[in-house]
Amino acid sequence: MNVKNIKEARKGIGLGATSAIAWGIDTVIIGLIIASTPFKEAVVLAPIVAAFMHDFFSALWITLLMIVKGEFINVLQLLKTKSGAILVLGAVCGGPLAMTFYFLGIQYAGVTYAASIASIFPGIGAVLAFTFLKEKMNRRTWFGVVLSITGVIVLAYMPSKFSVDSHFFIGILFSLGAAIFWGLEGVIGAWGMKGKEVVPLYAINIRQMVSALCYAILIIPFIQGYSLVFQAASSEIVWIIVIAGLLGTANYSLYYMSINVIGAARGQSLNNTYVFWAIVVSILFIGTPVSLQFIIGALIVLLGSILVSGNLKESKN
Repeated sequence: MNVKNIKEARKGIGLGATSAIAWGIDTVIIGLIIASTPFKEAVVLAPIVAAFMHDFFSALWITLLMIVKGEFINVLQLLKTKSGAILVLGAVCGGPLAMTFYFLGIQYAGVTYAASIASIFPGIGAVLAFTFLKEKMNRRTWFGVVLSITGVIVLAYMPSKFSVDSHFFIGILFSLGAAIFWGLEGVIGAWGMKGKEVVPLYAINIRQMVSALCYAILIIPFIQGYSLVFQAASSEIVWIIVIAGLLGTANYSLYYMSINVIGAARGQSLNNTYVFWAIVVSILFIGTPVSLQFIIGALIVLLGSILVSGNLKESKN
């Protein structure tokens, strides 16, 4: 690998790591939003409505950026291509499906556990990238995948919690669903960005617009959630949702750029370290108690992610 490629690989690693910080902070803010009025008074609807509003404001932020840059017309033209259709499919997986499952996971299992369980998505993405995108995976990478999944099992195995609160188990299942769909999104996104006409920011614009539209047209009317949307929009919490949407835009933009440079498997693994930042923010600003079992499980997950990332010379073939 020449010097230019090494610089590109370092850039991709930096983008992936920074995206994790944004998503970790965003995860904690999402938890606070769901626990706030009027969301806390609507237990079933709250996670899904919050997910819609998060992606709606995120879509507004990225669309405004593209309009200011004079490139929004390129985004619309991209939708007419094969690459655009692939990106729409990835958006459905990572947007309304993964985000709704993730928010439900936060609702029933809490921020720290939802963030940790959903963090196996790089393992799922690595297997899919190896199978469909032919990304090369050595033994160390596969060991990292297994280690990540093992760490999640350590985090999730709490007999007393399962027996006392069945909602916790439901939250774990929702978080696993989010992991599957995020794994799919990363691989489908990498596939869609192979087109010469695709710029990562265009892909993110499509991702957030499609997600917001799926919620607005299909999901929110189905669950009769617009009354809660309007309540939240007219309350003070809306400004926090606007900020969360901005962080979501930053996360996904950096994430897709990273995937485009160093591949789906490694880009996802770096983004996966958001669990560490979510825990740190929860401890520092919310005072969330963390058990020894949780610390051990989180460390195993993070170590697995580092192994999956590989070294610079292997970052992308």
